[in-house]
Amino acid sequence: MNGLTHVSSAFQATRAAGRAALMPYFTLGFPDPQSSLKIIESIAGSGADLIELGIPFSDPLADGPTIQHSTQIALQQGTTVARCLELTAELRSRGVSQPLILMGYINPILAFGVERFVAEAAGAGADGFIVPDLPFEEAAVMEAACQSHQRALIFMLAPTSTPERVAAVAKRAAGFVYLVSLIGITGARSALPPDLAGFVERVRDQTPVPLAVGFGVSTPAQAQAVGSLADGVIVGSALIDAIEGTEDWPHAAADFVGELRSALEAPVRN
Repeated sequence: MNGLTHVSSAFQATRAAGRAALMPYFTLGFPDPQSSLKIIESIAGSGADLIELGIPFSDPLADGPTIQHSTQIALQQGTTVARCLELTAELRSRGVSQPLILMGYINPILAFGVERFVAEAAGAGADGFIVPDLPFEEAAVMEAACQSHQRALIFMLAPTSTPERVAAVAKRAAGFVYLVSLIGITGARSALPPDLAGFVERVRDQTPVPLAVGFGVSTPAQAQAVGSLADGVIVGSALIDAIEGTEDWPHAAADFVGELRSALEAPVRN
């Protein structure tokens, strides 16, 4: 099964189950490489439908304090792009079967080589990529590499995206479209933006590709609310916040992801 099919199949399965897909984010190499593997394994075993794997970078512009902290620790542990690909392959060898989406910034990918990165990531078992600082207008080279290796390059849209940009992304979308729920950086929020439903519908009118919402989804109740609107729910900072300070990070991660999954399976109360 190629990456595009793997991602599509995950969304088809959750649609058939009548719920949104759960996509936790975790930083590779945090708090150290082996611990990150154990945490991600626990996430995979506790209800994740897809998993977003963060590649550490020194200047993660789209990320808030929690994920920035995790990436800095991972970098201090020597987590390079090449090491992230090794960790991805190790997750596959340990039996993690969910679609794996690598999230990284463009400078390390360019330094590694775009074609080489996509090819080696595909070989390691990655199914797709999110590159927050890769402008849609400049994505042709990476898009071509992804198409060659049948991987999904996930484009992002924000509430401020113009109708023209929404239409352009909709035409080239692969796997799913990442909807940034609010203007700003990643991080837990106390409330969801009031115009989220309108934003989701505005994009849904343009494409049949699944829509996943991230940035600011913090609690099971918020995940349930987002899941009633979109095809996927992405949770990152809140997961890291939930496990830091606990004695058993894999167990704490499993508990939190399990709570999110239960919320997505529960009937929505009007």
